Amino acid sequence: MAREIIRVEPLSTYLENLKAPACAVTRHGDTVYVSGLPPFDPETGKPVDAPIERQTELVLEQMKLCLEAAGSSLDQVLKCNVYCTSVEKFAAVNAVYTRYFPVDPPARIFVNVPAWPGHFDIEIDCVAAVG
Repeated sequence: MAREIIRVEPLSTYLENLKAPACAVTRHGDTVYVSGLPPFDPETGKPVDAPIERQTELVLEQMKLCLEAAGSSLDQVLKCNVYCTSVEKFAAVNAVYTRYFPVDPPARIFVNVPAWPGHFDIEIDCVAAVG
């Protein structure tokens, strides 16, 4: 069984504009892999420079869009990896994250990273089931 690259607009175009060598979503059988994406501003398509709460909302909304495009949903997420530029933002990220995963949240790790080339502080990737 071959992997399937799933285009998710406008996110796939935003990634191409950044020259990022990644796709938004890959599906293999009943498993979906969503790339960590910067918090794209829906109006400009560029990473947004905003408070961490807004960045987290954008990243999770993008994740939701990717999952749905691949035939999955937030309820089917098995594991999330949260990458953030500061452990000081842990509580603020959790406050938003809990709204998206209010019951039986998936396995997760929170990793402190130095920075990206851009003014944003968070990316979240995930693995999810289909069906």
